[in-house]
Amino acid sequence: MSVLIGTSGWQYPHWRNRFYPTGVPQARWLEHYAARFATVELNNAFYRLPESQTFEAWRSRTPEDFVMAVKASRYITHIKRLRDPAEPVKRLLERSRGLGPKLGPVLLQLPPNLGVDIPALEDVLEQFPADVKVAVEPRHRSWFETDDTHSALSRHGAALCLSDSPERKTPHWRTASWGYVRFHAGKALPHPCYGRAALRTWAERLAEMWPRSANVYVYFNNDESGCALRDARVFAREIEKAGLVPTRVPAARDVSVG
Repeated sequence: MSVLIGTSGWQYPHWRNRFYPTGVPQARWLEHYAARFATVELNNAFYRLPESQTFEAWRSRTPEDFVMAVKASRYITHIKRLRDPAEPVKRLLERSRGLGPKLGPVLLQLPPNLGVDIPALEDVLEQFPADVKVAVEPRHRSWFETDDTHSALSRHGAALCLSDSPERKTPHWRTASWGYVRFHAGKALPHPCYGRAALRTWAERLAEMWPRSANVYVYFNNDESGCALRDARVFAREIEKAGLVPTRVPAARDVSVG
């Protein structure tokens, strides 16, 4: 199993001096990030979908092994609320294909007030070709109160995003041959960092849930205080202890927290 470990975004001003040295201009932050991580989750596509040329530029600026997961536009999930998905999904794919082989999974994060609607979800999933991985992060509890959600995701080879935070946790369903995990906030200090014991539990869970041949994408969304950076590095060590193979993460000297 390869566990691809990264953060949800890289363009955080408060990471200057915590991760990005003063001498590295913001225009070169992606290169700095990609030399130390092999994957990132593109969060800002949720708010504004970049043009194809931007995706192409990111492809050219990153190493050959780099993978970028793309959070789908809120137009699909929050404005259209999964209705009439054909055109917006087509637009998303036309632009993100600029990444070429570096395009990773597409994340569909559903609104917290959107209750279970299996036909609408399946309609969206059917718009994606077989070569594009899709992860779904429902946030209304009704999605987890019916086996139909598990069945729909499994039929389409879509992964349930395993989402972790003090306020919201998803069931540990394996619905695809690959996995997707998002860490939103831990309970350690400084807030919102994770403690080593919690990360160890998650590493052992991934080792139990997927075979060694699977890929699991893991993103830390707790960017405040540099926690995502530190937690990614700690998690990689726990992944190794669990007998799995993590992708590269920064050295301890490259990250400061607090």
